[in-house]
Amino acid sequence: MLYPFAVYFGMHYLEPWKIASVLLVLLGIRLIASYAIKHWSCPLLMMGMVYCSFAIWSNELLTLRIYPAIANAAMLLLFSWSLLSPPSLVERLARIQHPYLPPEGIIYTRRVTQIWCVFFIVNGSIALATALWSSFEVWSLYNGFIAYVLMGILFIGEYIVRMKTRKHVK
Repeated sequence: MLYPFAVYFGMHYLEPWKIASVLLVLLGIRLIASYAIKHWSCPLLMMGMVYCSFAIWSNELLTLRIYPAIANAAMLLLFSWSLLSPPSLVERLARIQHPYLPPEGIIYTRRVTQIWCVFFIVNGSIALATALWSSFEVWSLYNGFIAYVLMGILFIGEYIVRMKTRKHVK
C-alpha cells in the first residue's frame, strides 16, 4: 500500500535502482516468511522480485511506476487461472471457514472471482494509464490511495451481499 508513496518520496532522494533494491529486500523478507507457511502469494512475491531486479538493472522511474499495473495483471492471472482450473480462488478461501460449501455457494464464489477479475482489469488499466500519462502526484494518489479505497468498497460490498444472501438462504 505504501509502495507508490515510497517511490514518490524516494525519487526525490534516491536513484530508481536504490528504491528497487530496498523493495527487492522487502519482498525477499516477505517471501521467506510466506514460504515457511507455503502461502499462496509466494509465486507473486517471486514475480515481484524478478521485476525489482529488472528495475535495478534499468534504473528508470517508469519501471517503478508500472509495478502496480503488473501486480494487477499478476492477480488477474491468479484469479482467472482459478476459474479455468476449479475450484475458484474465492471458493478455496471460502472453504477454509465452510468446508462443505453448498452448490449455491460454489456458484456465488465463482461469480465473486469473476468480479475480482473485472476489478483487476479495470484497476490495472488505470494503474498503467497513470504510470504512462500522468504526473507522479496523480500516479501516487491513485495507486497508493484510490485503488485501495475501491478495493475496500468491493470487499465491503461483497460482504454485505454475502450476508444478505446467507440470510435469504437460511
